Amino acid sequence: MTRLVLASASPRRRELLGLLDLPFTVVEPDVDERATASPARAKAVKVAQRGTATLAADTEIDLDGERLGKPRDAADAVAVLSRLAGRDHDVVTAVAVVDASGGSFAFAVRSRVTMRAQDDAAIAAYVATGEPLDKAGAYAIQGAGGALVLRSDGCRANIVGLPLCHAHAALRRAGVVTTERPEAVCQRHFAFTCAVWRTARAQGHALLSGQSHETALGPLAPRAAFRIPRPP
Repeated sequence: MTRLVLASASPRRRELLGLLDLPFTVVEPDVDERATASPARAKAVKVAQRGTATLAADTEIDLDGERLGKPRDAADAVAVLSRLAGRDHDVVTAVAVVDASGGSFAFAVRSRVTMRAQDDAAIAAYVATGEPLDKAGAYAIQGAGGALVLRSDGCRANIVGLPLCHAHAALRRAGVVTTERPEAVCQRHFAFTCAVWRTARAQGHALLSGQSHETALGPLAPRAAFRIPRPP
C-alpha cells in the first residue's frame, strides 16, 4: 500500500484520519495560510514526495459570501463570534491530495451551521477558555463551542476539519486503502446518527478536482461560490 503523509498541524485532523486505522506520518508544513489562495493545496505540495501520498486540508467559514479563517487573537475571536451569533453560516473544508506519482487534485465540502444568539458576556467567557484561537470561525463544535451551536446540517466531520467519507474516497484514488468504513467509524466517534453519509459516500465516488460538494440537506441561502484553484 502507498505510504501516507498528513500535511497538517491540526490535532483534529490527526484524530479524524486516525479513525480510518491507516498508518500515516504527520508533517507540519511551513505555509502561511493567509498568503495563499489555496492553503490546502499549498500545504500538500510543500511536503509531497515521490512514492508517497499526501493529504492536506483547510477549513474556512463562509458568512454570506465572506470567507473567515482562524481569528488573529482573542479580540478578533470575540468579533467573529459576535457576527456569527444567531445566524447561519457554511463551513467549507478544502482538501488536497498529491498521489505517489506527483499528480494532484483538490475539492471542497460544505456543511451548514446555525448559531445560537449569544450575549457579550457568554462570548467573552468562551473566548477566555482559549479554545477558539486556532479554530476557523473561532469555535469548536466538538468542544465547549458546541454550546454556541443551535443546529448543524451536513457532514459533521467536515465541520470539525476533515470530511471523512470524501477523504476516504480521495485516498483510495491515490492508492491508500483501508478496510474501515468511514461512515461507520465517524458515527461511532461522534456518537450520533449521520443523516448524510449516503450523500457523502456518493459524492466521494464521483470526486472531480475543483468541485465543491454540498452535504447540507435543508434549504440554503444564496452565497458566493467557493472555487478551488486548479493545479498549474
